[in-house]
Amino acid sequence: MLALAGCSTGQGSATPEGDYQFVAPNGQTKIHYDGADRKPAPPLSGDSLMEEGKQISLADFQGKVVVLNLWGTWCGPCRAETPELQKVYDQTKASGVEVLGINVKDPQRTAAQDFVKNRGLTYPSVFDESGRALLGFKGYPRSAVPSTIVLDRQHRVAAVFLVTLLADDLLPTVQALANEK
Repeated sequence: MLALAGCSTGQGSATPEGDYQFVAPNGQTKIHYDGADRKPAPPLSGDSLMEEGKQISLADFQGKVVVLNLWGTWCGPCRAETPELQKVYDQTKASGVEVLGINVKDPQRTAAQDFVKNRGLTYPSVFDESGRALLGFKGYPRSAVPSTIVLDRQHRVAAVFLVTLLADDLLPTVQALANEK
């Protein structure tokens, strides 16, 4: 799973050493960070879901806004959310936005591959049965599926959504980040 950290006020979003640490102040499920409060996302990489043996890394998306989405084939809300993420991707990819799915807790890669094919998803996903790709996101609730982390062009955590999203929920955040200089 992916993990993000933060607090809308910047309080508690980093340890004294500056590591990213997830915080959900007052149980918030939609957290936004202003530029000065954004902390760099830790390195993230994993095995491509659709191309076994190929690695996908955040470094592959230099200079792009990245929408990280945790999903699983077993997750009912994920079934509703993935077409919405595809809409966001289709509407924003030309402006430098990338969606990267993180498939978690699916023991069979083929089931996850079928999920992607059957829904016509064109954005890449990492196959991460164990959730190890997210280890650098300290404190992120790995059981929060679906959940979405949005990184700005410098790959700093700009928003965290611990709820199922519609395209209309996500588009304003993604478009604002894509328009940042």
